[in-house]
Amino acid sequence: MNRIYIVIAICGALGVGWWFTAGTGAPETTQEPTREAGTGSALVAVSLPEAFSENAKIGEKVFTAKCAACHGGLAAGQVGVAPPLVHKIYEPSHHADEAFQRAVAFGVRQHHWPFGDMAPVEGLTRGEVAMVIAYVRELQRANGIN
Repeated sequence: MNRIYIVIAICGALGVGWWFTAGTGAPETTQEPTREAGTGSALVAVSLPEAFSENAKIGEKVFTAKCAACHGGLAAGQVGVAPPLVHKIYEPSHHADEAFQRAVAFGVRQHHWPFGDMAPVEGLTRGEVAMVIAYVRELQRANGIN
């Protein structure tokens, strides 16, 4: 009889442990992952808008020079490196434009994704970051993130 209680207690503890840890991984993406290959593979598929605004075109150049090494081409993220910015977590109602400005200026402590802390990005002005934000927001809208 005592063995049954021990087995029930162990199963209960495992179940509670699973319940607490099941939701702590990276959030599910709204887009389909492009592949599950090794480090550096894109995390989401990103559709392009029909055209970018002039500000977004400038932002794309800045993003490519300063952000894409971690956040990947088209802000699709990279497995084992950094999250996609074309993701519902970064929609304007959850991460306003100022959140991007502060992330660049001060860095970010890990909170949504298991990639570790983001360091500040050296050498960008608020104006350049505003252009990057325009680029990311236009990519987001083209992928149904408003």
